[in-house]
Amino acid sequence: MALLAFSGIVVSLMQTLVVPLLPHLPGLLGRTPDDVAWLATATLLAGAVTMPVFGRLGDMFGKRRMLIAGLVLLVVGSVLCALTDELNLLIAGRVLQGAAMAVVPLGISIIRDELPPERVGGGIALVSASLGIGGGAGLPLAGLAAERLDWHMVFWIAAGVGAIGLVAVAWRVPESPVRTPGRVDVPGMVILTALLLCLLLPVSKGGAWGWGSPLTLGLLAGFLVLTVLFAVVEPRRAEPLVDLRTTLRRPVLLTNIVSVLTGFAMFSGFIATTQLIQAPAETGFGLGQGIVAAGLALAPGAVMMSVVSPLSARMAARTGPRLTLLLGSFVNGAGFVLLIAYHDTLVQAAAAATVSSMGAAMAYSSIPALIMRAVPVSETGAANGLNALMRTVGTSTASAVVGMLLASWTRDVPALGALPAHGAFLLIFWLGAATSVASGLLTLAIPVGGRRG
Repeated sequence: MALLAFSGIVVSLMQTLVVPLLPHLPGLLGRTPDDVAWLATATLLAGAVTMPVFGRLGDMFGKRRMLIAGLVLLVVGSVLCALTDELNLLIAGRVLQGAAMAVVPLGISIIRDELPPERVGGGIALVSASLGIGGGAGLPLAGLAAERLDWHMVFWIAAGVGAIGLVAVAWRVPESPVRTPGRVDVPGMVILTALLLCLLLPVSKGGAWGWGSPLTLGLLAGFLVLTVLFAVVEPRRAEPLVDLRTTLRRPVLLTNIVSVLTGFAMFSGFIATTQLIQAPAETGFGLGQGIVAAGLALAPGAVMMSVVSPLSARMAARTGPRLTLLLGSFVNGAGFVLLIAYHDTLVQAAAAATVSSMGAAMAYSSIPALIMRAVPVSETGAANGLNALMRTVGTSTASAVVGMLLASWTRDVPALGALPAHGAFLLIFWLGAATSVASGLLTLAIPVGGRRG
């Protein structure tokens, strides 16, 4: 359980590892900021594609085998990034790092298959929360490396911790005996990959391309067409990549929607809080801190996520995961309300962000339990992969929305030019609170049923 949680934290670091580097890389690489932004987008896209695909392959060929494959890709991608200054090779390395995001849902499925029933809840909660723990820990780690070390060291660190995780998993994690023999659904993989690219590319790049540009609108239209095609083709496949009949069941569908909202709230809080802390004091609301201070402000939240997750698992075992998810959603929202009211000092911002992170940890730790109650044991890998994808859709949407609001709602600051306005940050925090409340209300509609499989 500990090794799977560690591996989840390692791969989740990849979400935010380059964020502190992005302002510096255009000058270091001699490329435009839009070009360099692909270092974040490529990882997102790769993770979105591999999570459901690796989940299904894990059900068929072995979850441990696919988990090891994901960690190998992470190490190879990290070493490639550490050895080059060429943007195209850096993007390729980031794609390989992103492919490893499938490790988290695979780890959750292994825990369900391997651990005794009394330990399953705590294990799932900790591995699930590793998505947030790693994302929060990546900011101070990369910020420190960006300010004090050569930027390549960020990727050498990623390669090192990835190698530790790889060796540990190969040494101690057993292969799951639960298999679902079958054939690889190649048409389903191709359509799903294209569908996700058509959705996530405009979501993440629409601000740079223009939301009304032909490219953005064309990709969104392609997403709609491919979604219909996927809905028509997959039910007719004897062994589909995603069983839509299971996915559209009310408990699974509503839990996946809640996952999107929770991912949106958590990541919008990450981004907006660090930006507010780094905003110049001349704005009248910014704290004028550096990259490291902004990252460290989120570190207590990452620590508390690792503490809260097993505690919320115990609560879920006694009261049910739905109640824990409901409480987590409202705690997450309360953290945003605190951010709205109290962000005048670094301590206030860090404390409010920590409350929000604790709520996100409670929500994240409960979501897989709800999913696995609603699907057969033979489909846990694919179902968890799809659920992890839904969180990725939420985080990528948050990145796009926050970026758009901060870029479009600005005011002129003497000697500094146009900077994001205070109102933009407040609106983002209100959106975080609203999506948290919405996820709580949707949680009330999730049926409480018995375990399947």
